[in-house]
Amino acid sequence: MKKDTFITDNFLLQNTYAERLYRQYAEKQPIIDYHNHLPPKDIAEDRNFENITQVWLAGDHYKWRAMRTMGVDEKYITGNASDKEKFMAWAKTVPHTLRNPLYHWTHLELKRYFGIDELLNEESAERIYEEVNKQLQLPENSCRGLLKKMNVETLCTTEDPTDTLEYHKKLADSDFSIRVSTAFRPDKSIFIESETYNNYLEQLGKVANVSINSYDDLKKALRSRIEYFHANGCRLCDHGLNYISFEDYSADEINEIFKKKIVGKNLTDLEAEKFHTAILLYLSETYHEFGWVQQFHLGALRNNNKRMLKELGPDTGWDSIADYSQAENLSSFLDALDGKDKLTKTILYNLNPADNEIFASMIGNFNDGSIKGKVQFGSGWWFLDQKDGIIKQLNALSNMGLVSCFIGMLTDSRSFLSYPRHEYFRRVLCNLFGEEIEKGELPEDLELVGKTIADISYHNAKEYFDF
Repeated sequence: MKKDTFITDNFLLQNTYAERLYRQYAEKQPIIDYHNHLPPKDIAEDRNFENITQVWLAGDHYKWRAMRTMGVDEKYITGNASDKEKFMAWAKTVPHTLRNPLYHWTHLELKRYFGIDELLNEESAERIYEEVNKQLQLPENSCRGLLKKMNVETLCTTEDPTDTLEYHKKLADSDFSIRVSTAFRPDKSIFIESETYNNYLEQLGKVANVSINSYDDLKKALRSRIEYFHANGCRLCDHGLNYISFEDYSADEINEIFKKKIVGKNLTDLEAEKFHTAILLYLSETYHEFGWVQQFHLGALRNNNKRMLKELGPDTGWDSIADYSQAENLSSFLDALDGKDKLTKTILYNLNPADNEIFASMIGNFNDGSIKGKVQFGSGWWFLDQKDGIIKQLNALSNMGLVSCFIGMLTDSRSFLSYPRHEYFRRVLCNLFGEEIEKGELPEDLELVGKTIADISYHNAKEYFDF
């Protein structure tokens, strides 16, 4: 195939210091992907995808948003067009993604997984489609093969408390060399204002073998599922919240709010906030008891386009950055847990770059010396997992905390082709440090700086999660 890609050996590495840091301390480190949305069924069954559309475009709302912006009809995005037609529509879009991280990721992924050095565009689309599809039929390019190719050591998917963990059990009993764990995601039990909340309680009660007729029953059911997840290797939870709720409440109030909901009465906003506070504190205290790491993804404004939400459902590309007030409630929540000595290891992810310094400074309030990097400012997330967002997160953390304790990158992705994002992050990281060495802002001591690079790339996460 024609070779005209810009993904060279020194891609994103702007000087010799950056190159040496990357080659010697980052490039060959294994990947610990402690948060993603990969389907465990595909890993357990070692699926071979029929074509690149299925592995690359399905579920990828980053690409979907770009295609819509270019005027691509929904038929070729989430509709009933053929897989080949959808790929061709994406290929035609790619040249117009210049300066969007999609342009980098697209070509990095084509090169790392399939050895393709050609730029993807309308002219090259047919060749690339056929070549990748041919390679995807090879045994080494099954789901497990794709993970091994990227040197993944551990990955954690994300499951609801009602999940049976059937495929995680199969993986645990298999000879697959990569550790596949999960993160407990109980958000549906928190959002009591949801129209489908009572239906969810019925589902949760069935799997927990608990009739949920009271708030105490709900706590009993959640604890039962935490015990079940723990017995099956889970050591993390994850929450996708707009912000941390924190309102004063009494036990009687929470019981009455819960009763009001299950008989079908509407709740006030304040009642919902009180309930969110109570259940989240209960869950976090339970996570501490089990020694889990808790993760909070904060700051998204979801489902903005109600017309398209009704047509396509959630997580289809209609979300954006929010401007919620974060600091005071987050502080009160962490302080309430810390005051009882029940604050477990915690990772806070921020989606609004205007709040980076709030998060970077907040973690220092609760790093109490008991554990290295106990409370973490998580990596650039969602709209911020691109070069500029990564650098801003690293700078805020460096300026207000210790970037040397940072646990590094994750994919937060539904795609098996997303693992070069770890390489992308490591290259940006090495270049940031390399440029400061060149400017004399850091010592020309590659062993000293390189240890920090290696720790952020791999060792800190290995220690933090005790994998």
